[in-house]
Amino acid sequence: MKKTVLIVFLAFATLSLFAEVVVKNGEKIAFLGDSITQLGKSTRPYMGYLHLVIDGLKQSGVTAQMIPAGISGHKSNQMLARVDKDVISKKPQWMLLSCGVNDVWHGKRGVALPDYKKNITAIVDKAQSAGIKVVIMTASMIREDAKNVPNTTLKAYNDFLRTLAKEKKCLLADINARMQKEVYSKELSVIKGNRLTYDGVHMNGRGHMMMASVILETFGVPAEKIQQFRKGWEKKYPEAQVSLPLNHEMNLLLHTKAAEKKMSIEQYIRSVLFSGK
Repeated sequence: MKKTVLIVFLAFATLSLFAEVVVKNGEKIAFLGDSITQLGKSTRPYMGYLHLVIDGLKQSGVTAQMIPAGISGHKSNQMLARVDKDVISKKPQWMLLSCGVNDVWHGKRGVALPDYKKNITAIVDKAQSAGIKVVIMTASMIREDAKNVPNTTLKAYNDFLRTLAKEKKCLLADINARMQKEVYSKELSVIKGNRLTYDGVHMNGRGHMMMASVILETFGVPAEKIQQFRKGWEKKYPEAQVSLPLNHEMNLLLHTKAAEKKMSIEQYIRSVLFSGK
């Protein structure tokens, strides 16, 4: 009797791990965004968050297809202009919308909050009218300082996104809230300089893992499973934990050269610095 009860309990426990995942086998997920999303489809020097989301879903028993739609420098007006071509025409079941950093960061060339609200609302309406389920992502931090002017300006944009998600019954992936939590965490406090980005804006390996974790959690993957995924990602992509204050091209070159020599980043840098001694 006890054995039977135990088997039934384990069966229900196993099913509960995946019962709440809202993405289903064979569904397509479009990722609409800017350079952060564009880099998120990269596999070098480490796996971008788009790939990690797909991998996390796969480990959760769901095979999904990625539709990358991130373009560097794009703001809400440009995403609205191309959402039909880059997302709706591809007939995805899901769209993740990541927009706001450039609208604020670009200053006078950016998009003011009233126009941003109109653009984002129109993007969501277009997608939902096409039968696409929308996940609204809050915009990530602009420099890793929550009190600077860009981030205090960005707060109103993110507050709008949170409100819109409720009004439109969209899922909300609160990237900004999680990013602030991790940037100021005790675990990362030992790191001097940028912690989740390589230049203050674009994600390093840890940043991509952070974004993927929030999205997977939003999709219904249990937090304990995501922690397991992150440990596996960190073990599989150890170089993702290394980030220097260089631009993306320089970081990519550094990781590539180290990989060619079958060295860690530290070993490669030492070999270059001390090669003449």
